[in-house]
Amino acid sequence: MTEVNFDGLPGPTHNYSGLATGNLASEKNAQLAANPRAAALQGIAKMRALADRGYAQAVLPPHERPHLPSLRALGFAGSDHDIVASAARDTPLLLAACASASAMWTANAATVSPSADTHDNRVHFTPANLVSHFHRSIEAPVTTRVLRAIFADANHFIIHDPLPAAPQFGDEGAANHMRFGGAQAGVEFFVYGRHAFGDTGGQPARFAARQTLGAQQAIARRHGLAPSRTLFAQQNPQAIDAGVFHNDVIGVGAGHVLFCHASAYVDQEAVLERLRASVPGLETIVVDARDVSVDDAVATYLFNSQLLVRPDGRMLLVAPAECRENPRTAAYLDRLVARDGPIAEVVTFDLRQSMRNGGGPACLRLRVALTAAERASVCARVFADAALCDALEGWVARHYRDRLLPRDLGDPSLLDESRRALDELSTLLAIGSVYDFQR
Repeated sequence: MTEVNFDGLPGPTHNYSGLATGNLASEKNAQLAANPRAAALQGIAKMRALADRGYAQAVLPPHERPHLPSLRALGFAGSDHDIVASAARDTPLLLAACASASAMWTANAATVSPSADTHDNRVHFTPANLVSHFHRSIEAPVTTRVLRAIFADANHFIIHDPLPAAPQFGDEGAANHMRFGGAQAGVEFFVYGRHAFGDTGGQPARFAARQTLGAQQAIARRHGLAPSRTLFAQQNPQAIDAGVFHNDVIGVGAGHVLFCHASAYVDQEAVLERLRASVPGLETIVVDARDVSVDDAVATYLFNSQLLVRPDGRMLLVAPAECRENPRTAAYLDRLVARDGPIAEVVTFDLRQSMRNGGGPACLRLRVALTAAERASVCARVFADAALCDALEGWVARHYRDRLLPRDLGDPSLLDESRRALDELSTLLAIGSVYDFQR
């Protein structure tokens, strides 16, 4: 198997409306001017650089925004332009929710189990229902449609429907899921914030926990995962209150390495012992608060990084540029690579447009481990090479604005610009008519 990172493209309506409660960066930067063009180009630059280093990269398209079907369902009527104008006048926050480009964070798109782990030896996807926030919950139908367009071969893939859209089964996707191991059957590790029914243990006091254990247990059953290779752990509620709204803000794991903060999990030492017993050779790097506080981890997104296996078997950590700008996280990373541990190298990327809305390198990608046959069965043009990156950069230059304020979302011409862009993109990626306006 080869792990392919499917990165999400920021959409033409990338803006800072501050919609995500508990995401401190999103709240802090609300109402500032965004640069959709820079956001997309920064993401493509990361994909290109990692592909040039030999890592398998692919792309997932943005969603149509503003999302007119949601506005129509909520009582707006008339032409598409009339609906946008009415929503901007009467309910600008609702329009902002329906215009959010949050689908760029494809770590929330789905939970994925590779064929080596599943009962029927197919790759299983469960698109996330994202019920904790309205602006994200509207992503699920199109995400499902896009995944079914790309992974269309039923001999290799099964794309489940999202779980029931109820708080008891709140599911935020791969941002709360890791897989350890190699090409053989691995260990899948799920992190939840609360139970589905009858919560036990501590709960956050400031922000709501988004991910439920009930959702993850249902996914494990759907995907046919062996109970002996499936582990569940509860996220530390104090960390959630500090802004760790998903597990990938405080821990990242891949292969035989787990990199996390000392405050990541409830009863953390017991969690790590269970993992070590289940994953032979697992190496754990636990960062103490004396080296990096939870506040610094949230501010820099140190753990919202990618762990990629180098040709020599050691790990490359792909981190946001903010980690080098904070003296405490920068000093920690220097010490980390100086010792003879599993992480040999750190490379940082400028992803400031995404970071200001609360998403770092790990938020922007969905990991999909594929065999050669599974990869060959994908007919869409989504695997990143120099030619595709060139084409995407040209597409962005033709269609994206370089400045967008939340008040600009009421401009009906933005809807037309976005649709022209997405219509061209769906042809470029050979994914067919996945958008509502195309159907």
